[in-house]
Amino acid sequence: MRQEYTYAVARVRYRESRLLSDSDLGALLASPDRGAAIRLLRDKGWGSGSGDESPDELLKAEEEKLWAFIDEIVPERQAFEFLLAPNDYHNLKVAVKAITRDLSPDIMFIRNSVYDPKMLYEALKSRSYDDLPEQLRDVAREAMTLLLETADGQLCDIIIDRACMERVIKLGREQDNELIREYCELFAAAADIRIAVRAARTGKSREFVLRSMAECDTLDVQRLAAAASLGYDEIISYLGETEYRGAVQALGISLSAFEKWCDDRITETMRSQKWEPFTIGPVVAYIIARQNEIKAVRMILSAKANDLPEQTIRERLRMMYA
Repeated sequence: MRQEYTYAVARVRYRESRLLSDSDLGALLASPDRGAAIRLLRDKGWGSGSGDESPDELLKAEEEKLWAFIDEIVPERQAFEFLLAPNDYHNLKVAVKAITRDLSPDIMFIRNSVYDPKMLYEALKSRSYDDLPEQLRDVAREAMTLLLETADGQLCDIIIDRACMERVIKLGREQDNELIREYCELFAAAADIRIAVRAARTGKSREFVLRSMAECDTLDVQRLAAAASLGYDEIISYLGETEYRGAVQALGISLSAFEKWCDDRITETMRSQKWEPFTIGPVVAYIIARQNEIKAVRMILSAKANDLPEQTIRERLRMMYA
């Protein structure tokens, strides 16, 4: 068992040397325009090699290359369900809404998922819920019934998003790896905090907030929901009593700054995986690092297209794993 991931880790170690560093991101930021930044990325092997891709196509090609590599070294995608679950639940939302609104879902599906989105769509379309993966059956039935009866798209999203959070939490609790456990816990806690902040800003009730949240180990959602119903300052006061007190300053800036705080916290945890040659941890760390890298490049290219100040983007860039 200890040798199960030795080959995969060895392959990942080589790929890690090709990750973008903080200095690479600095060079992209210093590029005079988006075209120059894209040329730098192509020089580093980004894209499909055709040379005529749009920025979106270039980034999509990198995401596809990432998962093609992971499929090659760890063929069982379910090993990464905790990372891919949001894509499966996104595809479930797309399928439910496409069926109830008589739309084609293909363009809205995310391909990098555990389960085939077309399978989800066909099972839902025929109401063959037993053909769905077990963890998706009940929420698919509930969401489909609710949308058909009420046409309430927001409530449908809430039901599916909460089911996704609960699934990730469950997967995390089943793991022995510290990085995976912390990733899953932070995924859910961060979602709960975002829900609370948005609810406070829009005046949602405590009952609405509780219906949207998922229980996790590091937050008391009853207290967080109560705080959200009273206002933003109450949320900050409660978070000051938790292990997320370090995120308070970031929340004061924006939810985007809070997302950066969360990503940087995971990156710090990932560094311990550099000395783990036998577990899946280094593979997980590499996936997260590549996703953060793609996210950072997307941010830079968007900034170049919209002539945003370099300092504004630099403040939002995640810590790099390399």
